[in-house]
Amino acid sequence: MLSLNLTPIFKARGIDRPYTFLVKAGLSPHSANAILNSKTRIFRLDHIEVLCRTLVCEPNDLVVYIPDNNQHLSPEHPLNNLIQTGTAKDMKETLATIPFKQLKEITKQINGLS
Repeated sequence: MLSLNLTPIFKARGIDRPYTFLVKAGLSPHSANAILNSKTRIFRLDHIEVLCRTLVCEPNDLVVYIPDNNQHLSPEHPLNNLIQTGTAKDMKETLATIPFKQLKEITKQINGLS
């Protein structure tokens, strides 16, 4: 089953109030609430575009695939790329625990990508 997985992106972007963020981004209050509470069964393309544009991500970043116990995919199936692996450590916590010297090196590498 595909499921929305926005919490890690909100955390990475420092968005503390996702509902307010989504409404300001152009989603209706009803749509924002449905998306945040995983109550939406239909994910509109214009909503995907708004999310990707404002969160600076791509559609694959928005969803996670949770395999059904009754259905098995071949290991090569593309949906396997959407399976969430491991536990994502909070990025702020990660940054807070990295030695400063490494943090400076990472910053240089990131700035080189821009």
